[in-house]
Amino acid sequence: MNARILSATVALTLLRAAYAQTAPAQPAPPLTPAPLTAAQDHQRLLDLLHITALRPGVSPNANSANPVNYDEAKANPWPSLPNPLLLNNGKPVTTAKIWWNQRRPQIVELFDREVLGRVPANLPAVHWQVVSTTPGSDGGMATVTKRLIGHVDNSAYPAIAVDIEASLTLPANAAKPVPVILEFTFENYPRNPNRPPPPPPPPEPEPTWKQQVLAKGWGYALLYPTTLQADNGAGLTQGIIGLANHGQPRKLDDWGALRAWAWGGSRVMDYLETDPAVDAHRVAVEGHSRFGKTALVAMAYDPRFAVAYVNSSGAGGANLARRHYGEQLENIAGAGEYHWMAGNYLKYAELTPKEVTPADMPVDSHELIALCAPRPVFIGGGTTEGGDGWADVRGTFLAEVAAGPVYKLLGKQGLSDEHGPTGTFPPVGAALVAGDLGFRQHPGGHTPIPDFPAFIAFASRYLSRP
Repeated sequence: MNARILSATVALTLLRAAYAQTAPAQPAPPLTPAPLTAAQDHQRLLDLLHITALRPGVSPNANSANPVNYDEAKANPWPSLPNPLLLNNGKPVTTAKIWWNQRRPQIVELFDREVLGRVPANLPAVHWQVVSTTPGSDGGMATVTKRLIGHVDNSAYPAIAVDIEASLTLPANAAKPVPVILEFTFENYPRNPNRPPPPPPPPEPEPTWKQQVLAKGWGYALLYPTTLQADNGAGLTQGIIGLANHGQPRKLDDWGALRAWAWGGSRVMDYLETDPAVDAHRVAVEGHSRFGKTALVAMAYDPRFAVAYVNSSGAGGANLARRHYGEQLENIAGAGEYHWMAGNYLKYAELTPKEVTPADMPVDSHELIALCAPRPVFIGGGTTEGGDGWADVRGTFLAEVAAGPVYKLLGKQGLSDEHGPTGTFPPVGAALVAGDLGFRQHPGGHTPIPDFPAFIAFASRYLSRP
């Protein structure tokens, strides 16, 4: 080597060594996750947003200071909705190409930043393990059930371990790969140990929804969402959200639990694509209540899901935020449920120093439904009289109506009856299943069970092979 080049190389090496000794060392990730209660973390977000106070959520107690509204005459203080077919610059969306290339990414960005939060880039891989395979039967139909564990790679932060629990039940001896319904399930949902357990629900009448699915020759998968992310604010420095953040609190636009649970659904979909007994092109996603919200988010963000059943999802789900009926945005923004959403969501419940309302939010739930287009979505729920007024099923119907123009632009049909497209709220028990958006309000309360037959009939158009 030339002596001059050698001298320069030695000098550069010495310079780098000297800089390494004087440059500040990068801090190592903390050995344990930050110990924050939900109240502490909620207040931390309010401080970051410079919010002094939030509007209080409504109460189901009619004698409270801020009772819930169930009067339809008072339900629409903000009747004007954001137009899903209007670009940010005010120009109309007139073609499918403009929707896919321009408008849809704009809506996704708004939901990521303001409502649901962003999924971090380069999340760790999930390795699926079939823990057991068990033969069985249900309603006289032979089945085989696989218990699945998705081990999330935590080598970058070993202080947090995440193992996603799920199961897959298929008809035994099926002659070909079968469609599957993936449910975000409440089975084994953890309860607060400081509260008495609720009374057990009445037994599901037969045929159960699982038996109805098996009778179609389909299978079903169950995902236990709280195995990957706890359903409380104190868990945000744990679970998959905590693992991604190395145990530290979220930024204002970081993902909340709804997107984390939906991400878990997508990881189950990864497994289903590898199982030769599953027709991975015909997988539906389903959920009820908070997991109805999750099912809608999963459908909107993962195009691999073929059809969705979203039941009683209410505020933060398919129900319009610009409705004053049942549960409100302010309830979701409170310390008990804020963890479902991005931190930025809280500002739309701001009371002081300035008041910000749902009408200031740049998107609403009809645009989340529109993100599912052109794939079919069925939405259900119960009546106010039956006990499901908190979820405001009429508000979800109005959101579907408002999403209809996007489906039409993409060559599909929105809510429709036997006569064609409709925006008329149907009688209780009448199913709208003629279009690519479906709806039914059952006469009961807060349960998905009564609408399963209508959903299965709706889904059959998309999941059953010709």
